[in-house]
Amino acid sequence: MEFLTDVILDTLIDGFKLLPFLFITYLIMEYLEHRTGDKTQQIVQKAGKFGPLFGGIIGAFPQCGFSAAASNLYAGRVITLGTLIAIYLSTSDEMLPLFISSNEIAADRMVKIIAIKAALGIFYGFLVDFILRSYRRYKKRAENDPVRIEELCKREHCHCEEDSPKISAHRGRNDEGSADQSKISKAKIAKETHTPHEHSHEGHGNILKSAFIHTLHIFIYVLIFTFVLNTLIELIGEDTISAFLNGNAVVSHILAGIIGLIPNCAASIIITTLYLNSMITFGTMMSGLLVGAGVGLLILYRVNEGKVRNLQITGILYLIGTFTGLILDLLRFSI
Repeated sequence: MEFLTDVILDTLIDGFKLLPFLFITYLIMEYLEHRTGDKTQQIVQKAGKFGPLFGGIIGAFPQCGFSAAASNLYAGRVITLGTLIAIYLSTSDEMLPLFISSNEIAADRMVKIIAIKAALGIFYGFLVDFILRSYRRYKKRAENDPVRIEELCKREHCHCEEDSPKISAHRGRNDEGSADQSKISKAKIAKETHTPHEHSHEGHGNILKSAFIHTLHIFIYVLIFTFVLNTLIELIGEDTISAFLNGNAVVSHILAGIIGLIPNCAASIIITTLYLNSMITFGTMMSGLLVGAGVGLLILYRVNEGKVRNLQITGILYLIGTFTGLILDLLRFSI
């Protein structure tokens, strides 16, 4: 009984220390998203072949649900696969709020970690697009997938196809051959498709409410995982757990990548907390955080047609993340 009481007490103390920092961080994040959310999506949509560059940069900023929006854009073939991968890799979900609230990571280290994730996202995004273009040229196929906004609208029953001209099967041109209407339709994709993460940001009251709800959700996640972690530490010992994870490099990266695939904020909470407790290496943390795309993968499987393609995208993301994290550890790279 005394053992359980100590674990619960330690968990509550650790959790409540984070609470004010989490709320302030999410309040700032909600305000920034309220001011810039639509603009960031428009930038990525208009980026064309430079999509991975803008996707990697914008995806690194803490914006609620941006990976979900990217999944919708890709499902409509408004952005390339490389841009989608760049956004997934650079997205960090709850990493930044936990770093800030922990007071253990200096500001310059946080900036460097975010910059590394963005740079890796940009690099791999361009690489994926280059490989796909080369493959299509080799197979003598059209360079780009046709825009599929109308098909996506029909599947999602959003009725946006009633408000815009039909899109032809080739490169998004409508039946009258006008590219301008296609551009208008592209701009609608982020607004007309729905994700489970959408919420209203009209007015300061709603920003406060959203920040409070987000903080509460993450606080509960943190309490649950901290309780589990503290229990394991008490039963097994921190040194034993840390030695296992650090002494089995390949296994730790495989596990981190699997955790990263969890389609919600729990993944980044687990990975970041383990790193903050010095139980995993920098490279292992990067494996999990690079793979972690938040709800993006969940939305991808919901809106993007073709289970095989979605599994391939998941596999690409997993291999890139775990391979890169393992390389960072082999090079003994740290910040």
